[in-house]
This record gives sequence, C-alpha cells and structure tokens, in this order.
Amino acid sequence: MTGAPNLAFVNGPVATMDSVRSFTDAVAVRNGRIIALGSATVEGIVTSQTEVVDLRGRLLLPGFQDAHVHPVYGGLQRLRCDLSASTDARDCLRRVGEYARTHPEAGWLLGAGWDLGHFPAGAPARESLDTVTGDRPAYLVNQDHHGAWVNTAALRHAGIDRDTPDPPNGRIERDAVGHPAGVLHEGATELVTRVIPAAAEDEYRQGLLEGQRYLHTCGVTAWQDAIIGPYLGYADTLDLYRDLDRQGLLTARCTGALWWDPTRDESQLADLLSRRARARGGSHFRAETVKIMQDGICENHTAAMLEPYLGGHGSGESRVDAEVLARAVRRLDDEGFQVHFHAIGDRAVREALDAVAGARQVNGMNDLRHQIAHVQVVHPDDLARFRTSGVAANIQARWAINDLQMTELTTPYLGRARASRQYPFRTMHQAGAVLAAGSDWPISGAEPLQAVHVAVNRSEHGTDQEPFLPQQALDLGDALAVATIGSAWVNHLDDETGSIELGKRADLAVLDADPFLLPPTEIGSVSVDMTVVDGNVVHECAR
Repeated sequence: MTGAPNLAFVNGPVATMDSVRSFTDAVAVRNGRIIALGSATVEGIVTSQTEVVDLRGRLLLPGFQDAHVHPVYGGLQRLRCDLSASTDARDCLRRVGEYARTHPEAGWLLGAGWDLGHFPAGAPARESLDTVTGDRPAYLVNQDHHGAWVNTAALRHAGIDRDTPDPPNGRIERDAVGHPAGVLHEGATELVTRVIPAAAEDEYRQGLLEGQRYLHTCGVTAWQDAIIGPYLGYADTLDLYRDLDRQGLLTARCTGALWWDPTRDESQLADLLSRRARARGGSHFRAETVKIMQDGICENHTAAMLEPYLGGHGSGESRVDAEVLARAVRRLDDEGFQVHFHAIGDRAVREALDAVAGARQVNGMNDLRHQIAHVQVVHPDDLARFRTSGVAANIQARWAINDLQMTELTTPYLGRARASRQYPFRTMHQAGAVLAAGSDWPISGAEPLQAVHVAVNRSEHGTDQEPFLPQQALDLGDALAVATIGSAWVNHLDDETGSIELGKRADLAVLDADPFLLPPTEIGSVSVDMTVVDGNVVHECAR
C-alpha cells in the first residue's frame, strides 16, 4: 500500500462477497484499486485529498455483473417504441399509436417489449395493429425476443401471404383460413427483417451508450452481451463495441458472445476465430465466447423437451442437431472458446450437458467456464451434472414467478410433474453448481435487485403473487453472490472484480439501504445510489 486513497467509503456495512462472505465497514481506493478494508485502517490513511463517501448504513457491495444481457437491443428499445411497461393489450396498442403519432418521419415503426401474456394464446392480430399504425409497416419484437408482431403493411412489403411456407427454423402464425395472422415466430421473422431498411450506424451507437448508461443506474459494472452477430433484424455489433472501446467510451467491462449460426455447420469456426482475433487488443471489450441457441421458449412450444407438450404441441425444436452440437462444442472447446448455451427445455439442457461432457472426454478439463443460460426445465438426472462437468447455470431469476406467461402459456402445457422442475435454483446450488445471474434485458428488467428479490421470494416485489415453487428460493447472501462474484466467474473477471478484496479493482455499487436489515418481501424496494468502475463514479443518484 503506497500513498493516500483518493476515494474512501466509511460507516458501512460492506458486503465483500469474498470466499467466506465476510462483512466490513470501510473501503479505501487508490488509482482504481482497493488498498484498505475496515475503519481501523481506512480512517488512518484518509487525508484532506480523499473523497469520502459516508455510507450512513447503506450497503456497499461489489458492482453487479450481468452474465446474459443485450445492451444494444435494450438501448435501442428505449429509443424506439418501447412496449415493456404496457399493462395489457389495450395499453400496448395505445403506446404503439402514440409512438406512430409522435414519429411521423419514421418509414417503419420499430420497437419491442410486448408481453405474450397480454394476448390470447400469446398471438396478437395484425388487424388490431393496423388500427393504430395505418399503412406504415410495423415490426415489433416480443418481450422474449423469439418472435415479432407485424401489421398488414409489413406483411405486404415482405410478400408474405397464405401461400408463403414456414421457413425451416420458424413459423408464421395463421388465422382459421390460413392467412398470416400477424405474429412471426423465431426464424420466420427474417422474412420481414430482410426488407426493413438498415438502421443508421449512429442509432446503434446511441443505443449502446444508452444501454450502458441505464445498466450503470442499476449498479451494473460488467456484462456479457449474449448475442454478437445479426439476429431478429438487429445488426452485428462487433465493430460497434470495438469502436466505442477504442474511443474510450466503454466504461463497463464487456464480454461478447459471438453468435453461432444454427443454419451452418462447424465450417463457421474459421469465421469465429477471425472475429475473436478482431476483438482482441481493446481495454474494455473482448469476445472469447460463442453463443449457441439450442432451443426456443416454452410459451410458443419451441423449447426442446424430452417428452411432448400436452395438447398435441409436439416436443419443441433442437436448433442444432445433437451430433452436430457435440462436434461443434468439442472444436470450440479445443480452440479455447467459452460456450454460452441458450437451453430452456430439459432436452436442450441435456444436449448441452452431453456436448460439454463429450468435449471434456476428448479435450480434458479446462478453465473455459462453459455456461447454460435459462435452465428453465431441468430433468432431475441432470442436476448434478453441472458440477461434474464444470458448467455454470446462468439463471434469469425474474422468470421464476407466477405471471400470465407461466400460468396461461407454460404450466398448462408442461403438466404438473414437469412444471414442478422449473428454475431449480436452490437444488442446483446445493448440488454444487456455480450460479451466475443474467437479466436477459430487455427481455426482462435489468435491475439486479429485482432479480435478487425474486430469487429470494419467488414472486415479484409489490405483488400478491403466490410464490412460485418457493422450495427453490435462494438465501439473500447467496442471491447477491450469484449476481456479483458468480457472474464475474463466468465472465472470467473474478481475479480482478466481483468481490471487495485488497488489490482488486474498485468496481462497486452503493445501495440506498441495507437489504439484510429488511423483511425479505421488501428487498425489491432497494435501489442503487452510486455505481463505481475503476474507482470512477459512473452513476450517482441525485437526492
């Protein structure tokens, strides 16, 4: 320790999230690193040149890290027609109409965030959208980002009619006589996105900067962007990240997951290696991960299940054939890529675990820290395999609730036994799996403390929801660890961040209260007062 601190936090508490989950009451920072812990030491080195933050009993903890998020999509959604706050179908249409009225210059009406649970069978009609958009084409991605709502003008522009076949990796929702009804599932969205004019480069730039700004207000200091590549009409953002990094405009630590094209085979590995190399050399962005989307979602019956859905809806879709997946993961693992799987159904989870196990058998164990995101339905036989294969479970805690998507679109088609296996956070934790936290924003809210609330209560803050499978709840300390050091581990940032320890970087979040002193049902009332990266304040709440 040399020199006086330039920043100090006093009058804790401080949750360090170290290996023993210790607490202290003060932290000193110099040149972006933690140089002292505890009031006995910190008070002795503070000088008149030190900026002192009086915590006044507010909790200081490591900055949150989001291990599965889409900051560009989220930022663009905030700048476009944002439907995420809609309360029902009528309110959703009102917001679209208001956006159309206030943006007369927009040739296409673009936006996202509508909730499947607000519409019968999760499928709104094109005719209702026509009433508020008129003859301007509209393309609105749903909250889950696995489909889009389009109006008649958009279908006409794309040349989609009753004779248009479903693409191999998607489905056109149809009315009783076979005409396109207005929702395009999965890869069917590409039938429209290919005719949407490309967004201006500056719009994407502003989208990422807005996404970063908003995540900092949530206490997030690092993230993994779960799709770097073209998807659902969004452009490839690799060069965007590189450019902003080189301009010094990235204040968060950003990891990118390069998109694995499910329509191609292992021949795309050469492209991925080239893209990884292009992303190296920056200070705040790297792309050492590959994202493989192995299935869809339960709500539209595209999540891959070991047994069929009830009601004759099939058993979902494995995006990548299991044998192809196994070969691909072996090669990616051999080339030193971390693999980030999207797997919601129990078959997809098993196929991902099998692929990693096969890679381990051929290549041996390593420290790549492969992860499976979402893990909604996990077969009991697979729970212990996360630990034995060294695979992290990347959880989206806010999904583990009794909302309309669960009660109307999911549970009735899973059946009681299979529905009881959803989001098994506590069981996986007790089985020794590393848990990391991802918001999947803008698919769900970005606020880590709201996710922590659900992880502990299995219900949303401020609602009277019946807790969803409360036996799978996490303790508060464990839930906070998942969102800090757990996510830092899967982001390969745990040697420098994720906990408050001597020598580590000062990536920190100050909450407006101490959730350990609150009733569990009030955890979600806590917000973030200050966010610090490398000892620099990147967000401060005006009070």
